[in-house]
Amino acid sequence: MNKGKLCIIPLGGLDQIGMNITAFEYNDDIVVVDCGLAFPEDDMLGIDLVIPDTTYLEENIDRVRGLVITHGHEDHIGAIPYVLRKINIPVYGTKLTMALIENKLEEHAMLDAVERHIVSFGERVSFGTLGVEFIRTNHSITDACALAITSPVGTVVHTGDFKVDYTPVFGDPIDLARFAELGKQGVLALLCDSTNAERPGFTNSERTVGRALDNIFSDHAKSRILVATFSSNVDRVQQIIDAAARYGRKVVLEGRSMRNIINTAIEIGYVRIPDGILIDISQIRDYPDEKTVIITTGSQGESMAALSRIATNMHKMVSIKPGDVVVFSSNPIPGNEKAVFKVINELSMKGAEVIFQDTHVSGHACQEEIKLIYTLTRPKFAVPVHGEHRHLMAQRGVAIAVGVPKENVMILSNGQVLELDQDSAVVNGEVANGAVFVDGLGVGDVGNVVLRDRQRLAEDGIVIVCMTLESGTNTVVAGPMVMSRGFVYIKESDEFMEEAREIVSYAMEKIADKNITSRNKIRENIKDALSSFIWRRIKRSPMILPIIMEEVL
Repeated sequence: MNKGKLCIIPLGGLDQIGMNITAFEYNDDIVVVDCGLAFPEDDMLGIDLVIPDTTYLEENIDRVRGLVITHGHEDHIGAIPYVLRKINIPVYGTKLTMALIENKLEEHAMLDAVERHIVSFGERVSFGTLGVEFIRTNHSITDACALAITSPVGTVVHTGDFKVDYTPVFGDPIDLARFAELGKQGVLALLCDSTNAERPGFTNSERTVGRALDNIFSDHAKSRILVATFSSNVDRVQQIIDAAARYGRKVVLEGRSMRNIINTAIEIGYVRIPDGILIDISQIRDYPDEKTVIITTGSQGESMAALSRIATNMHKMVSIKPGDVVVFSSNPIPGNEKAVFKVINELSMKGAEVIFQDTHVSGHACQEEIKLIYTLTRPKFAVPVHGEHRHLMAQRGVAIAVGVPKENVMILSNGQVLELDQDSAVVNGEVANGAVFVDGLGVGDVGNVVLRDRQRLAEDGIVIVCMTLESGTNTVVAGPMVMSRGFVYIKESDEFMEEAREIVSYAMEKIADKNITSRNKIRENIKDALSSFIWRRIKRSPMILPIIMEEVL
């Protein structure tokens, strides 16, 4: 990179939702902001998680000074255990954020191996020529912060995920005064959350959900209530618990992530629990339905989450009864709508009343709040972050509307290097970037070729050809045998499968006539002959797998 330039290098989080990670580099110092994951898309069959490609950081590990985290959501901390196995660097975060990170490190048996630092709002940490100040913001999880990143060429403000909430459930409102002070001192560039940049107006306060929940509890005094929400939305869970206490109900936390995160928040004093209100799921049958409320995971329709298992009668302790009230206290993430409505339909068919209107507010700033941050910080350059391309372009329009020259709004893609000095911002080159797939215990061992094979298997199935050849002569001594899975139902396709076997036999005769001896060429000839036959007959393209064994004399 050019000496004397501040380089901003997004390695994830642009043109996508999730997998947020950005490197800030000045000369020999690199600071990394956030290290999140993304959840697999529908065509990523069998993939559990998607994490960023950190090849650039691995190649420059001697210059990477630390990892700074803005808040504790999975799209900002979820990749930490995987990335720190390759680049073990100190991690900095606020109290709840660090507690959630430590839970992850402990699960991966890495807690003692990673250097960790809990920071306070207003604290400044030095990383050589770079400095990072933590600024209080509001979000759908407590202890979220923005960052003021100082360098010899100027200050860059990174908002993280944020909204402006003047009446937060826990803690203080966003520190708008500090944003204004930074604006007076001079902000070189603003990296601002774009998730809600298409939405006009302001995002409602979290407390408005509390009022809606109170009305639901009041109106359904004779029903059991189940509330599905994000486990990381600690303030939302607090409001549900408060409503349960007011109406004399016991509370069950159900779902592994729900229990882990809320128990962590309780331990550090971020959730206040009235004495005796929490009960274990095994105790729920000891109380009348109208005296219980279940706070559960599964608001996004995840197939193995607690609510989905309850809806499909797969849960060991809870089943839906007519008259139950199920509250979805979240909005579907784009792409999850079908799964969410499937769960809603299952619940409704079992007689539950499902409520999903006015029970959620976003944790992200809408246009007027974004304008406020621009007005306070008065940046010379704007770099929209966090969102799909349409979100980034929407924020570009907001930035221009409040006076940022259009040529100073930089729309980046993952991997691009933005070089900044006091007078200019120029995209100069690109570094390695992309997605690494996590499948079970395997990290990065599943690539696009494997995914294509999985998609093909899912769409058209597989045909297996098995035969034994005489060693040295390639004479068929057993087979060919043709089998299939996910292709046709063999018992009803005897004639078709017999024709396929004859096609393979004929292909082997032609192979013998041409004196082909290479095993790979024999397999290719079998695949070509059989795939042509199958396409002519039924217009399908299954995966064809020839298995050739040798007779040992």
